[in-house]
Amino acid sequence: MKSESMWNRLANNYDTPGVSLGDNDLKIIDCAKKYLNPGSTVMDYGCATGSIAIELAGTVKAVYGFDFSAKMIEIAERKAVESTHTNIHFMKATIFDDKLEEESFDLILGLSILHLIKEPTQVVKRINQLLKPGGIFISATPCLAKNSFRSTLIRVPLSVLSKLGILAHINFFSVDGLADCITNQNFDIIENESLSENPVTDAFIVARKI
Repeated sequence: MKSESMWNRLANNYDTPGVSLGDNDLKIIDCAKKYLNPGSTVMDYGCATGSIAIELAGTVKAVYGFDFSAKMIEIAERKAVESTHTNIHFMKATIFDDKLEEESFDLILGLSILHLIKEPTQVVKRINQLLKPGGIFISATPCLAKNSFRSTLIRVPLSVLSKLGILAHINFFSVDGLADCITNQNFDIIENESLSENPVTDAFIVARKI
């Protein structure tokens, strides 16, 4: 609950003023579109204010955005109305919601989320269950295990926030550890690169359900 309250407080200032999408967001969108077609169904897991989901809506059948922050979803829904797209569906929910049917999505996005959840292995397993055979999982994840002074300056306050219960959990992934977390759940990695390197490696991985 403390973690949800934190994200609710951040929601109004989550989007950069005057900038709808950053360079990394645009790169992720361009990559996702390579694997999509007009009949595709997409999930944005941890969608925040919905900018990327809305950007993809014009090229697919349907987009579903899920986030556990009620305020983030409120903003996302308002932006969806303003976009005039009618195939976007936002919901305050987790990826384990009982209403989600297995093998119902062609592509699932998990952007800046795997390092913030307590059981990433179970989440990746659930993503695999929800994807159709051959479906695509795209993730962008800060890998905070990098051993440098600047990365340590980031890890320490995050650890404190986690211990205080403000952030529920922090996973200090290495790039290889993150890749193993994904491949061990019946995925084949087809793209693996870094969106940024300093002070934290932001690992961008595209994986296909085997």
